[in-house]
Amino acid sequence: MNNLSRRVLLAGVAPFVVTRSKAAPSLQGAVIGHGAHRYRVDLNWSKADPAQFPVRDCHEMIQAADGRLFLLTNHAKNNVLIYDTAGKLLDSWTLGFNGAHGLSWHREADGKEFLYVTDTGTGRVVKTSLTGEIALELPHAHKCGAYRLADVYSPTETAVGPNGDIYVADGYGSQYILRFDRTGRYLAKFGGKSSQPVNKGKFLQAHGVAIDVRGSEPLVVCTARIRNEFQWFTLEGKYVRTVYLPGAYISRPVIAGRYLYSGICFGMFHSDFRIWQNRGFVTILDDQDRVVSNPGGHAPKYDGEGKLQIMLRDQPVFRNCHDVCVDRQRDLYVCQWSSGNVYPYKLRREG
Repeated sequence: MNNLSRRVLLAGVAPFVVTRSKAAPSLQGAVIGHGAHRYRVDLNWSKADPAQFPVRDCHEMIQAADGRLFLLTNHAKNNVLIYDTAGKLLDSWTLGFNGAHGLSWHREADGKEFLYVTDTGTGRVVKTSLTGEIALELPHAHKCGAYRLADVYSPTETAVGPNGDIYVADGYGSQYILRFDRTGRYLAKFGGKSSQPVNKGKFLQAHGVAIDVRGSEPLVVCTARIRNEFQWFTLEGKYVRTVYLPGAYISRPVIAGRYLYSGICFGMFHSDFRIWQNRGFVTILDDQDRVVSNPGGHAPKYDGEGKLQIMLRDQPVFRNCHDVCVDRQRDLYVCQWSSGNVYPYKLRREG
């Protein structure tokens, strides 16, 4: 896609988010993906009873040190559902958040594990134990000097750096990454909103954030979802590089081993530049920033100059992929937004 096409795409974002209601055929047991990253689909992985443990959007999932899987939903009755890898529901708890959106896991130097949860509706960002007790709450952006009162704050995600600094992505607000120290003291921010097709260090929907430790130094990797980009920064917020994934409205970056995984929430068609809901799939990049597999999508293609061609959904396994959890066996769990209140699907690694 050339720069003109990118400009058309970005200019048409707001009025052209389109949905389709046609039901997709079941692909239970299908094998999807490419190369060494092929997976068998298990649509029925979760054994939770929806009458007792209802979900709205299954936003994100992490795996704790003991192997348990923690799923975050925005159903106030049960924000967190806890599973084993076979799909058995082990426990649940709630913070009463109607806007529970981001879930990150961090193990501190003493071995204690904590979760970081963001609520987009209230702007709350809390650090909790694995059983839901709040250990720390970050100050609201309006109260710590980060924002003026007129600035919108709607945080979507967190990541914790090697020294304990906490990075908060304001993906539905003013498009900054806010940085706090381990005690919750506000330090600085970087980024900000830009709808221009090429504007290094700026975002359009800074949806996700993670710490990338695959290189010679740890970096902060951030999502610019509406611009189809991942951007990397130093821990202090200095811009490093961008990877453009044409056609892919990506969710948060998930680093596991040599690879970066992400759910693609919205997609496109060959025939237009509009954003379409219900066109999601998963994408996997290696440590050279090349896409190596698109489970549920077409195989990645690069032209003779090494430019990635537009990525589109192929098989209708997913509707709107919001997160990918990678377990220790390298199986995947795909959480979905606005997809009929479904529990996560499991992708069992085949190759």
